[in-house]
Amino acid sequence: MTRLSIRLLSLAASVCLIGAASAQTAAPAKPAAPAAKPAAKKAAPAKPAPKPVVEETLPAASSEQASAAQMTHIGHYDCEFNQGVEVAMNPKYDGYVDVTFGKQKYTMKPVLSSTGALRLEDVKGQTLMLQIAYKSMLMDVKAGRRLVDECVSEKQRLAKKAAEGQPSAGLMSDGAAASTSR
Repeated sequence: MTRLSIRLLSLAASVCLIGAASAQTAAPAKPAAPAAKPAAKKAAPAKPAPKPVVEETLPAASSEQASAAQMTHIGHYDCEFNQGVEVAMNPKYDGYVDVTFGKQKYTMKPVLSSTGALRLEDVKGQTLMLQIAYKSMLMDVKAGRRLVDECVSEKQRLAKKAAEGQPSAGLMSDGAAASTSR
Protein backbone atom coordinates (compact mmCIF):
# COMPACT_ATOMS: atom_id res chain seq x y z
CA MET A 1 0.00 0.00 0.00
CA THR A 2 1.08 3.44 -0.70
CA ARG A 3 1.24 6.26 1.76
CA LEU A 4 -1.78 7.91 0.22
CA SER A 5 -3.84 4.74 0.60
CA ILE A 6 -2.86 4.41 4.25
CA ARG A 7 -3.86 8.01 4.95
CA LEU A 8 -7.19 7.60 3.20
CA LEU A 9 -7.95 4.42 5.16
CA SER A 10 -6.94 6.10 8.39
CA LEU A 11 -9.16 9.09 7.59
CA ALA A 12 -12.11 6.86 6.70
CA ALA A 13 -11.70 4.91 9.96
CA SER A 14 -11.68 8.17 11.95
CA VAL A 15 -14.85 9.36 10.26
CA CYS A 16 -16.55 6.06 11.03
CA LEU A 17 -15.54 6.19 14.69
CA ILE A 18 -16.76 9.79 15.05
CA GLY A 19 -20.07 8.94 13.36
CA ALA A 20 -20.59 5.91 15.62
CA ALA A 21 -19.78 7.90 18.76
CA SER A 22 -22.17 10.72 17.86
CA ALA A 23 -24.91 8.23 16.99
CA GLN A 24 -24.59 6.72 20.46
CA THR A 25 -24.79 10.05 22.24
CA ALA A 26 -27.54 11.41 19.99
CA ALA A 27 -29.90 8.51 20.71
CA PRO A 28 -33.11 9.85 22.21
CA ALA A 29 -33.42 9.40 25.94
CA LYS A 30 -36.23 7.30 27.22
CA PRO A 31 -39.01 9.36 28.76
CA ALA A 32 -39.02 9.28 32.52
CA ALA A 33 -41.84 7.47 34.20
CA PRO A 34 -44.59 9.87 35.24
CA ALA A 35 -44.30 10.85 38.86
CA ALA A 36 -47.12 9.93 41.17
CA LYS A 37 -47.14 13.44 42.64
CA PRO A 38 -45.90 16.62 41.09
CA ALA A 39 -42.77 17.85 42.75
CA ALA A 40 -43.23 20.63 45.28
CA LYS A 41 -42.59 24.05 43.84
CA LYS A 42 -39.39 25.68 44.85
CA ALA A 43 -39.86 28.51 47.27
CA ALA A 44 -39.91 31.85 45.51
CA PRO A 45 -36.80 33.88 46.15
CA ALA A 46 -37.30 36.22 49.05
CA LYS A 47 -38.27 39.71 47.96
CA PRO A 48 -36.05 42.40 49.36
CA ALA A 49 -37.66 44.18 52.25
CA PRO A 50 -39.12 47.54 51.23
CA LYS A 51 -36.95 50.45 52.16
CA PRO A 52 -38.23 52.10 55.29
CA VAL A 53 -39.78 55.49 54.71
CA VAL A 54 -37.50 58.02 56.28
CA GLU A 55 -39.51 60.88 57.70
CA GLU A 56 -37.88 64.16 56.86
CA THR A 57 -37.41 66.64 59.62
CA LEU A 58 -37.43 70.15 58.27
CA PRO A 59 -35.97 73.12 60.13
CA ALA A 60 -38.43 75.58 61.59
CA ALA A 61 -39.33 78.38 59.21
CA SER A 62 -37.70 81.76 59.75
CA SER A 63 -39.90 84.86 59.88
CA GLU A 64 -38.86 85.71 56.29
CA GLN A 65 -39.83 82.22 55.13
CA ALA A 66 -43.17 82.38 56.97
CA SER A 67 -43.85 85.76 55.36
CA ALA A 68 -42.98 84.37 51.90
CA ALA A 69 -45.26 81.37 52.55
CA GLN A 70 -48.15 83.76 53.18
CA MET A 71 -47.48 85.39 49.78
CA THR A 72 -47.57 82.03 47.95
CA HIS A 73 -50.49 81.58 45.56
CA ILE A 74 -52.27 78.51 46.95
CA GLY A 75 -54.56 76.37 44.82
CA HIS A 76 -54.77 75.04 41.29
CA TYR A 77 -52.69 76.41 38.40
CA ASP A 78 -53.68 75.92 34.77
CA CYS A 79 -50.52 75.36 32.71
CA GLU A 80 -49.52 74.98 29.08
CA PHE A 81 -50.49 71.82 27.17
CA ASN A 82 -53.52 71.21 29.44
CA GLN A 83 -51.31 70.41 32.41
CA GLY A 84 -51.85 71.52 35.96
CA VAL A 85 -50.02 72.15 39.21
CA GLU A 86 -51.45 72.13 42.73
CA VAL A 87 -49.91 74.23 45.49
CA ALA A 88 -50.99 73.71 49.10
CA MET A 89 -49.66 74.63 52.52
CA ASN A 90 -47.75 71.72 54.05
CA PRO A 91 -49.96 70.29 56.79
CA LYS A 92 -47.05 69.19 58.97
CA TYR A 93 -44.54 72.04 58.72
CA ASP A 94 -45.51 75.70 59.03
CA GLY A 95 -43.89 77.93 56.43
CA TYR A 96 -43.53 75.14 53.82
CA VAL A 97 -45.73 74.33 50.83
CA ASP A 98 -46.39 71.18 48.83
CA VAL A 99 -46.32 71.40 45.03
CA THR A 100 -47.90 68.53 43.10
CA PHE A 101 -47.24 68.07 39.40
CA GLY A 102 -48.43 64.85 37.79
CA LYS A 103 -47.67 62.04 40.21
CA GLN A 104 -44.82 63.93 41.87
CA LYS A 105 -45.19 65.86 45.10
CA TYR A 106 -42.47 68.25 46.24
CA THR A 107 -42.11 69.92 49.63
CA MET A 108 -40.87 73.44 49.04
CA LYS A 109 -39.42 76.28 51.04
CA PRO A 110 -40.76 79.71 49.99
CA VAL A 111 -38.08 82.39 49.50
CA LEU A 112 -38.75 85.96 48.40
CA SER A 113 -36.09 87.11 45.92
CA SER A 114 -34.72 90.63 45.62
CA THR A 115 -36.53 91.01 42.27
CA GLY A 116 -39.93 90.38 43.83
CA ALA A 117 -40.29 86.88 42.39
CA LEU A 118 -41.30 84.21 44.85
CA ARG A 119 -39.09 81.13 44.71
CA LEU A 120 -40.42 77.82 45.97
CA GLU A 121 -37.26 75.76 46.51
CA ASP A 122 -37.55 71.97 46.79
CA VAL A 123 -36.08 70.84 50.12
CA LYS A 124 -34.37 67.98 48.23
CA GLY A 125 -32.83 70.34 45.66
CA GLN A 126 -34.54 68.72 42.65
CA THR A 127 -37.09 71.35 41.58
CA LEU A 128 -37.84 75.04 41.77
CA MET A 129 -41.10 76.87 41.19
CA LEU A 130 -40.95 80.54 40.27
CA GLN A 131 -44.01 82.71 40.87
CA ILE A 132 -44.12 86.14 39.29
CA ALA A 133 -47.04 88.54 38.96
CA TYR A 134 -48.84 86.91 36.03
CA LYS A 135 -47.50 83.36 35.71
CA SER A 136 -45.40 80.62 37.28
CA MET A 137 -43.12 77.87 36.04
CA LEU A 138 -41.80 74.63 37.53
CA MET A 139 -38.20 73.73 36.76
CA ASP A 140 -36.02 70.66 37.24
CA VAL A 141 -32.85 72.32 38.49
CA LYS A 142 -30.73 69.17 38.30
CA ALA A 143 -31.56 68.59 34.62
CA GLY A 144 -31.62 72.34 33.90
CA ARG A 145 -34.98 72.35 32.12
CA ARG A 146 -38.56 73.43 32.59
CA LEU A 147 -41.05 70.80 33.65
CA VAL A 148 -44.02 73.04 32.92
CA ASP A 149 -44.48 76.71 32.04
CA GLU A 150 -47.26 79.27 31.64
CA CYS A 151 -48.90 78.18 34.90
CA VAL A 152 -51.52 80.64 36.11
CA SER A 153 -53.36 80.59 39.43
CA GLU A 154 -56.67 82.37 39.95
CA LYS A 155 -54.90 85.25 41.78
CA GLN A 156 -52.43 85.68 38.91
CA ARG A 157 -55.26 85.64 36.37
CA LEU A 158 -57.13 88.36 38.31
CA ALA A 159 -53.95 90.45 38.72
CA LYS A 160 -53.31 90.32 34.98
CA LYS A 161 -56.88 91.35 34.15
CA ALA A 162 -56.66 94.24 36.61
CA ALA A 163 -53.35 95.38 35.11
CA GLU A 164 -54.70 95.18 31.56
CA GLY A 165 -57.58 97.46 32.51
CA GLN A 166 -55.32 100.19 33.90
CA PRO A 167 -52.27 101.67 32.17
CA SER A 168 -49.17 101.39 34.31
CA ALA A 169 -47.34 104.60 35.20
CA GLY A 170 -44.05 104.99 33.37
CA LEU A 171 -44.75 102.25 30.81
CA MET A 172 -45.85 102.89 27.26
CA SER A 173 -48.77 101.07 25.76
CA ASP A 174 -48.12 98.78 22.79
CA GLY A 175 -49.37 101.45 20.37
CA ALA A 176 -47.03 104.12 21.76
CA ALA A 177 -44.09 101.71 21.72
CA ALA A 178 -44.79 100.78 18.11
CA SER A 179 -44.92 104.41 16.96
CA THR A 180 -41.68 105.38 18.71
CA SER A 181 -39.70 102.34 17.63
CA ARG A 182 -39.81 103.19 13.90
